[in-house]
Amino acid sequence: MNWKTWVLLGITFALGMFTLFSIATRLPAPPEHQVFVNGDVLTMDANNRVVQALSVRGEHIEALGSNEDIMALVDDRTEVIDLAGRTLMPGFIDAHGHFPGSAMNTVAVDLNSPPIGEIKDMAGLLDALRARAAVVPEGEWVTGFGYDDTLLAERRHPTREELDAVAPGRPVALLHISGHMVVANSLALEAVGIGPETPDPEGGVIARDPDSGELTGLLEETARLPVAARMLDLGALDFLRMVSAAVREYAEYGVTTAQAGGAAPQMVTGFKLASHLGLIPLRLMIFPMEDDYGEAIAAGTFDSADLAAPRIDVGAVKIVADGSIQGFTGYLTRPYHTPFHGDADYRGYAAVPRERLFEKIASLHAAGQQIAVHGNGDASIDDILDAFAAAQAEHPVADPRLILIHAQMAREDQIQRMAELGVTPSFFAAHTFFWGDRHRDIFIGPERAAQISPAAWAQTAGLRFSSHMDTPVTPMRPLQAAWSLVHRQTFAGDVLGPEQRVDVMTALRAVTIDAAWQIFQEDNRGSLEPGKFADLVLLDGSPLRDPMAMRELKVDATWVGGALVYKRG
Repeated sequence: MNWKTWVLLGITFALGMFTLFSIATRLPAPPEHQVFVNGDVLTMDANNRVVQALSVRGEHIEALGSNEDIMALVDDRTEVIDLAGRTLMPGFIDAHGHFPGSAMNTVAVDLNSPPIGEIKDMAGLLDALRARAAVVPEGEWVTGFGYDDTLLAERRHPTREELDAVAPGRPVALLHISGHMVVANSLALEAVGIGPETPDPEGGVIARDPDSGELTGLLEETARLPVAARMLDLGALDFLRMVSAAVREYAEYGVTTAQAGGAAPQMVTGFKLASHLGLIPLRLMIFPMEDDYGEAIAAGTFDSADLAAPRIDVGAVKIVADGSIQGFTGYLTRPYHTPFHGDADYRGYAAVPRERLFEKIASLHAAGQQIAVHGNGDASIDDILDAFAAAQAEHPVADPRLILIHAQMAREDQIQRMAELGVTPSFFAAHTFFWGDRHRDIFIGPERAAQISPAAWAQTAGLRFSSHMDTPVTPMRPLQAAWSLVHRQTFAGDVLGPEQRVDVMTALRAVTIDAAWQIFQEDNRGSLEPGKFADLVLLDGSPLRDPMAMRELKVDATWVGGALVYKRG
């Protein structure tokens, strides 16, 4: 064959490969017309209407009404889905999470304790790490996630020496269940330049043995960041594998809008690649970290469009103002219930000093950015509200919707102040289930524990709020987020603060339309109304008929923009 034939064959092969690649990476397409009839269709509109049927044209909702109304729209090209009495409702919106963190088990060992995992004591934790070390290639980090010192029999963190022994000659690092602490072995500490003489960074603690002064391996808050960054410094294939696994899980539980809260630049780049490869059929809302983008925002060179991609939007810029209550790093106005390391006056601390927080919030607000601030302790919430009040006084915005992430220990006066300032809380209501017993008995005592995630106060104050799972801190289970708002039942079966419970419809709105409103997306998702995206979830039963069984309901199918992305069985 002459050279022209070889060139022609090469071009043909390249075109063929491009065609196959395009087909393989194409997002699922919706039917031209489909109708859903014979069910309980929870619209989550302003009147919380419940209808029988729904019509979808392409990606968008066309009409809602009775079976007769919708069947009148059917023609020969229409696909008819019989709901058979099941519940159809808007797809769930992840109000705050860390996509694709739910799939961390693809790159690290799961060290969660019951009710999430199986690890009950230090021996079990170390055995799991040894097993992980045996399959990790030589020279690579051995990592784990989800351990909870207060659920281990020994009631303590692993030590640097224990991690040295579990994988000799290898860096080892574990992420605490809260996400706000890391424990590392000697080689991992050396790899990021942390040694005996390294001072505590602003807003963090490098833990030391009180007697010897030696490093214990525990790193709190900002001190954890260098090691955490190395743990999450994944190759492209590992990251794409995580994304694919997380998409499958989110779709299985009815999530149609995921959130990557506090996304760093490297992760944003990975999302754009995954999007262009067709690996993210869900909608994704990115909250960039202020630490990474604050200077560009202040200089006026930040453009959120640079971070976006198909089905990926950029929302609020995130600041982390304090830590976690279960890690003793949340910043409180009154001391912890159980003295931390014997210090009866210990109240936690701010991850961002008050003066610096004022500067960060003022800069973002002046630049016209929506802001999301992580605040667990009530002292931290005081700082956040004071800083935002000052920013609003300088640059008034009629509808700012600053998101106060977690708002765990918000007092009643703070809830009222949020309503006055245009602040909207996203409650981690499932804390009542996963940590409620320990909040009451260990961290904050019965009185304050009964008031965590105070949804009833927010409802009384006229505040719209959302409810989230903070995945991977807890598994992505939107119905658990709603269930906890309604029941506030702990893992041991007690009710924690019954006066803070809300009704089922309010709870469902907190994972659908109110979560969409919180991120300025209420015009296109969150409720079933004509013109909105046909982002739908089909449940095998009704959350309205048996509220206690709500979290046990199965998702039979999930649609994004009218396209089926998950079907059970």
